[in-house]
Amino acid sequence: MTSQPAGQTPAAIRIENLRKSFQAGTGSREPHYIIKDIDLTIKGGEFFILLGPSGCGKSTLLNMIAGFIGKTEGRIALGDNEIERPGSERAMVFQQADASLFPWLTVRENVEFGLRMKKVPKARRKEVSDRYIALVGLAGHENKFPKELSGGMKQRVQLARVLANDPAILLMDEPFGALDAMTRRTMQKELIRIWQETKKTVIFVTHDIQEAILLGQRIGIMSVGPSSRITDLYDIPLAYPRDLSDPNVLDLLSTIESHFDE
Repeated sequence: MTSQPAGQTPAAIRIENLRKSFQAGTGSREPHYIIKDIDLTIKGGEFFILLGPSGCGKSTLLNMIAGFIGKTEGRIALGDNEIERPGSERAMVFQQADASLFPWLTVRENVEFGLRMKKVPKARRKEVSDRYIALVGLAGHENKFPKELSGGMKQRVQLARVLANDPAILLMDEPFGALDAMTRRTMQKELIRIWQETKKTVIFVTHDIQEAILLGQRIGIMSVGPSSRITDLYDIPLAYPRDLSDPNVLDLLSTIESHFDE
């Protein structure tokens, strides 16, 4: 599959009766469900949050959407096509940028890596990398190596490299979890700006309720595992940028927090 043509609404992701299990132990016939009975539709171009406690299966579900992990039962489809393996229309952004960047390559070389693998001509690679390096706010840092960058800058490089390959869907697994609070807030604002400019579908995993409300158009709440499922969906009809001191944000924060208290 390929990215959506320019100007066309991205395809929805539909998840039906999805289950993932493994055997509970030696000699046991009973399956141990990580996630169970997931039904969800994520609209094309939507910023969707998977929110839940650590260990509830959020990352497992994200990796199943990516095609990195196979399902046990059910269906995951992008438009009319069932997801069974990784594809160029889906790209993962990980929490630890160091794990995905090549330390021997410069910022520009890291951003252009996927394009080089596709045999994209040099002039076109530079044009694309210039665009996305500027988009993530790294213009002027093109010739630096990862060891010369802060944690937030490394995450910007990872995001620029993903965007340079033009996926329709960004899968983000707690990408700001390792950053300090100030850098994290900056990156949250930058991500909203980039999402609004590129019109990508974003599926973002977090266990931080404030982050979920600041970023998402909808939030899917996952229950404590095992056999985790999506118990509630919250629409967030608030304009961007969002302020944690806004009474509407505080009301929503209280509502979602009480859900976890229960």
